[in-house]
Amino acid sequence: MITRVRSELTRYLRTETVGGALLLVAAAVALIWVNSPWGASYQTMVDTHLDIPALHLDLTLADWSKDGLLAIFFFVAGLELKREFAVGELRDPKRAALPVIAAVGGVITPAVIALVVGHGVPGMDKGWAIPVATDIAFALAILAMTGSRIPTSARVFLLSLAVVDDLLAIVLIAVLFTASLSLLWLAAAFACCGVWALAQKLRLHTPLFYIPVALVCWYALHEAGIHPTLAGVALGLLTRVRKDPGEAIAPATHLEHVVQPISAGFCVPVFALFASGVPLNGAVFGSLFTDRLALAIILGLLLGKTIGIFGVSWVVIKLGWAKRPAGLEYRDMFALSVLGAIGFTVSLLVAELALADVGDDAIDLAKAAVLVTSMAASLIGSALLLRRGRVHQARRDADQLPQGEGSTK
Repeated sequence: MITRVRSELTRYLRTETVGGALLLVAAAVALIWVNSPWGASYQTMVDTHLDIPALHLDLTLADWSKDGLLAIFFFVAGLELKREFAVGELRDPKRAALPVIAAVGGVITPAVIALVVGHGVPGMDKGWAIPVATDIAFALAILAMTGSRIPTSARVFLLSLAVVDDLLAIVLIAVLFTASLSLLWLAAAFACCGVWALAQKLRLHTPLFYIPVALVCWYALHEAGIHPTLAGVALGLLTRVRKDPGEAIAPATHLEHVVQPISAGFCVPVFALFASGVPLNGAVFGSLFTDRLALAIILGLLLGKTIGIFGVSWVVIKLGWAKRPAGLEYRDMFALSVLGAIGFTVSLLVAELALADVGDDAIDLAKAAVLVTSMAASLIGSALLLRRGRVHQARRDADQLPQGEGSTK
């Protein structure tokens, strides 16, 4: 069991590393494109409508990337959540305590800072949720590139923390951005979830059954007034993660193998392409450090996530409520906490949802704040990880010296 869980974790990290790199490339392309002489063509692409009149769906390409492609991303997150809580690191309450509590601290602290700094600013009644999410793909990509000499427990801690963080962000999206609710369509969505769960219990395996159910569930939530990406989470959590005797692989593991490369290699980068096109002119850069909306996001992400994750972790370890991950020191955990301030995919999504009624200028400013802060967190976190990696490597090298060699030199 332990070997299988570790192999799954390794595969997950490798996929998310590639996905994180593609995410960065897509974001860079969007920024360069929108700020180039051909920036108008970018806006034309973003605002192009792809409608399905028979279903009364009138969405732009940007909306499809936000509501459609991210549903696949959240489906993978739901599968990962189910696996972690059922057979993974979060199954053991003692091992789960630290990342779970740290994730809660990493959500509450940024929200409080954003509320205090942005009090009274238009859109902050929901905009305080922008800095609460950690981007799994981005953070794990940075850790894989710069923290290869850090103990493996660092990757387990960051992954578990980010998974719980995503769950909390999903709950916030459901609570904050459901303006009106159609009970009939909501009942239809629940029915789809029930059918999915029943099919799992009956051990049905054909995708010809599950894909239509997933599409109807997504459409029902969209019509119900709830953000349809939640369909992905719900169906992921309802998927079986334990294999039967004689079964080669559990359904959740199989679906991760199939869907995760699509999510990390296509869905998230395409969303980043549509969401990261922020005009970066003198006015935007000037507002980043003077406008209270931008400051609320910057301080909430960079300070709030770091202080919330590391501070709460330090307190609960000192109180004996949780154990420090094997091989990690507090300086290692601080570096990982800085990576927690990388808020990209979900933060950009929440910015669009929270500030939709305020205007495009506010959305662009919020996105610029998220992008700049995420880049700063990645650079600072990388520097800290490289430094800590050298320390750990030096210790390993010293331990490998033959006995007595150090005394003869």
